[in-house]
Amino acid sequence: MASKRVVMGTERLKSPPLCGVEGCLGCSWIFTGLEVKGQQELQRLMRSVEYGADETIFHEGTPAFGFFIICSGKAKLIKQGPSGKRQILKIVGPGELLGEENLFDGGTHTASARTIEPTRARFLKREDFLDFLKRYPMVALRLAEKVARELQGFQAKLIETAYESCRARLARLLLALAEKYGTEASGREIQPPISRTDLAEMAGISTETAIRTLGEFEEKGLISLKRRKIVIVDPEGLEELAAPLPVETIENLL
Repeated sequence: MASKRVVMGTERLKSPPLCGVEGCLGCSWIFTGLEVKGQQELQRLMRSVEYGADETIFHEGTPAFGFFIICSGKAKLIKQGPSGKRQILKIVGPGELLGEENLFDGGTHTASARTIEPTRARFLKREDFLDFLKRYPMVALRLAEKVARELQGFQAKLIETAYESCRARLARLLLALAEKYGTEASGREIQPPISRTDLAEMAGISTETAIRTLGEFEEKGLISLKRRKIVIVDPEGLEELAAPLPVETIENLL
């Protein structure tokens, strides 16, 4: 059987580091090509913030005063349903934006954000950044493209959740995590180690189903499990299970 290619994301070159954090490999693609004057203006708008592992960055329903650029570490955007069931909407890593979807309406956060590991970020106030966009419209156009592509990605995920099997959804998620955050070991190890609950909430399945399916994948030699560590051993085998999504997102992992 021919393998199905799993669409992970659209590659965009990051802009040069703007945050001043040591070891930063670059900032969001939307700032690529920004002239020196614009970079300096943007840096003056930034406020440094730091969070420990599993700390809340903002809560769903609270006023959205601005957005964050992640400099190091990772965070997750979480939506909770009326019954209390949670869904992880996306993972945000270094050089990516968090909370930008609320920039233009000035309302409240439509989801909560928590760190996965110790995280350093830069916060920009909504009013300051909107004024900045008036002077640098190319950044605004790129931001609009990013948000539009992400919306299309969420629509594709709804179809995936409705019609694809739990095995297919989890296989696709593991491949996406390995491609974006994997490190070469005896296979491709997903870093940092991610909990079974987080995997389930990203794939839209129960924790029990996630644990059982991971066990099945290990028995088939597709992955290796060591405590919280997951190593992709046979990516081609996972690709046979994974239904490709028709939309390529920019930056964030959905």
